[in-house]
Amino acid sequence: MTLIIGLQLTLWTCLAVVGYIYIGYPLLVWLKARTNRTTADSRSMQASDRSVSIVIVAHNEAKTLPRKIESLLASTNASAIREILIGLDGSTDDTTQVLAAGIDDRVKVVPFASRRGKPSVLNDLVPTCQSDIVLLADARQLFDPHCIQRLLEHFDDPSVGVVSGELVLRSDPTQTTAAAGIGFYWRYEKFIRRCESRGRGVPGATGACYAIRKSLFQPIPAATILDDVAIPMQAVVRGYRCLFEPTAQVFDEPSKSTRQESVRKRRTIAGVAQLVTLFPQWTLPWRNPLWFEYVSHKLLRLASPVLMLVALAANLWLLELPAYRVLLVLQAGFYSAAVIGWCYQLSGRGSRLFGPPLMFVTLNLTTAAALWDALFAKYRVTWQKAA
Repeated sequence: MTLIIGLQLTLWTCLAVVGYIYIGYPLLVWLKARTNRTTADSRSMQASDRSVSIVIVAHNEAKTLPRKIESLLASTNASAIREILIGLDGSTDDTTQVLAAGIDDRVKVVPFASRRGKPSVLNDLVPTCQSDIVLLADARQLFDPHCIQRLLEHFDDPSVGVVSGELVLRSDPTQTTAAAGIGFYWRYEKFIRRCESRGRGVPGATGACYAIRKSLFQPIPAATILDDVAIPMQAVVRGYRCLFEPTAQVFDEPSKSTRQESVRKRRTIAGVAQLVTLFPQWTLPWRNPLWFEYVSHKLLRLASPVLMLVALAANLWLLELPAYRVLLVLQAGFYSAAVIGWCYQLSGRGSRLFGPPLMFVTLNLTTAAALWDALFAKYRVTWQKAA
């Protein structure tokens, strides 16, 4: 009897925590956002006269950088761009020659002979920027014409230290099941970030587009995987707010397969685990102003695959009780939906119904693999493109 009670308690505790991670916390921050409107919008709603320095770290991006720079210079307030620094991290292609064609005098190419990773290049370039606001961007995504203006408007509020833009995944009517699931997941993530931003703030930024006050930038360890969490959080612990601006948009294509997305996500999740070792003070509520958001949004997800596995094992032990047979059928049905989604993906067909279960299961399998990577340091700071 004691064993049965213990298994029941374990099962429902695991399910409750998983439910909190994916449903309870989003619902909670949504309710907080509705009741706390004081930080909902810190923009002046007027054109900012601030200048901005843009820093892009790239490795062998000769094909993408010209279009990226053109999209930046096509901004409605392109005159605010004081400089665009392109840090070439050990590039071996003809990026330097391509960018030497005189696109704009504000574009400055800074080559680095060896490939060290994005954090090292940022540590070198950001302190040299001429503007008080620095916009960090990736090489691939294209900017909406209003993106820079929407970011700069927030810095009229002296309490704002970092502003993150929104990565928009352009969908295709013929998208794969994996792409449908990834799109659903990304909309879910943006919903959480919007709610957090209307509350106390967001524990991180969108790596493809975020702006920070130069005075708040602090060098990060060279091995850091998630610069878009480490850099903003260093501003947060100094008492500044990190906001999410959904109208400051950059555009990208979703991954076409679960394999592509797993490569990206596995590295990202390993980066979250790495943050615990690089910045252990952020796990302390008296050291981290966004401790509740940081733990709920970032750290608890690392435990999700373990909780799901324990819940399934406990459920199997409790099959003698009729109610738990029903619960097992429900769990089996969900995992079966993910398998069906995988079959759709293998056949090249799209399914919005089975995309989310496929994405959820893939995400948790990837999380388990990422924890292994983090435990044994099986990751690289330099980004490797998926085939």
